Amino acid sequence: MLRFLRPLLRSLPVLAAIAGATLAPAAAEAAGSTGLQLPRFVSLKASRVNVRVGPSNSHAVKWIFVRAGLPVEIVQEFETWRRIRDSAGAEGWVYHGLLSGRRTALVAPWEGAAPVTLHVAPDATAATAAVLEPKVVGSIKSCDGRWCRIEGKGFAGWAEQEKLWGVYPNEVID
Repeated sequence: MLRFLRPLLRSLPVLAAIAGATLAPAAAEAAGSTGLQLPRFVSLKASRVNVRVGPSNSHAVKWIFVRAGLPVEIVQEFETWRRIRDSAGAEGWVYHGLLSGRRTALVAPWEGAAPVTLHVAPDATAATAAVLEPKVVGSIKSCDGRWCRIEGKGFAGWAEQEKLWGVYPNEVID
């Protein structure tokens, strides 16, 4: 009898994966997935966010974010947990309640990046509104695919989209 059950038992993970891949959005949400596009950018809601090695409180903490508003990219969902990626490419799991749908951007977080000029209009020849140091966080107000309007404490203006982390190339945000 066991000889006949072994092939069936071996195929269960494959069948489960196929069934999971074909869930309708409502069924996927009931299983813990939002049905929203992956990957997608969100921001940290809390000023202290534990990033774990796996999707539960019983998994070890890899690192802790200590700055609310930072953009992160959700790359996977599992029940109430989100696998996120930060601007440095590090990944880990965060409880969904610690994330916000508010879009923010990190100005030129890359190693050796130069300050970024904000303009008063989405045009490189427009007057300078501010000059931002790398890793400044701003709220994204809109993006046209080439330029994003961002605001923060003491600044507002248009930045070239390619100089921001937290928005995809050519992405339009209204």
